Amino acid sequence: MSKLGVGKEIVTYCSKCKLDLAHLIVAMKDTETPHKVLCNTCKSTHAYKAKKVASPSAARKKAGTRKKRVSTEDKIINIWEDAMAKLDGDPIKYNIRQKFEIGDVIGHPTFGPGLVEKNLDANKIEVVFRGTIKVLMHNK
Repeated sequence: MSKLGVGKEIVTYCSKCKLDLAHLIVAMKDTETPHKVLCNTCKSTHAYKAKKVASPSAARKKAGTRKKRVSTEDKIINIWEDAMAKLDGDPIKYNIRQKFEIGDVIGHPTFGPGLVEKNLDANKIEVVFRGTIKVLMHNK
């Protein structure tokens, strides 16, 4: 025998209150499905709305589509490691008076080895060091 019936309470979605609330069953479709319900909060009568159950396949799709995010620091480290892997010989020793080109690998006394990524203007370069990017002067 079904636990649901006319005059029994059920928690369902109220379209007027926009919440899941307690309702009184007013009419039944069959022995197990309510047809009309009366909201105990706003006193409106409306059709019974069954709760939507997420299918397991939808849950798997949602979980599988998300890509792992790579932090900015990890991206910088990856660029730096690629440059160090391609390095043949020693890095060029950094000197503010020397001119550097894009792609040069320099050795800085404080930051260590780094890759010249951009020429910002005639005397500034952007250098990728392990885990950080710095703007350095050159060609003075």
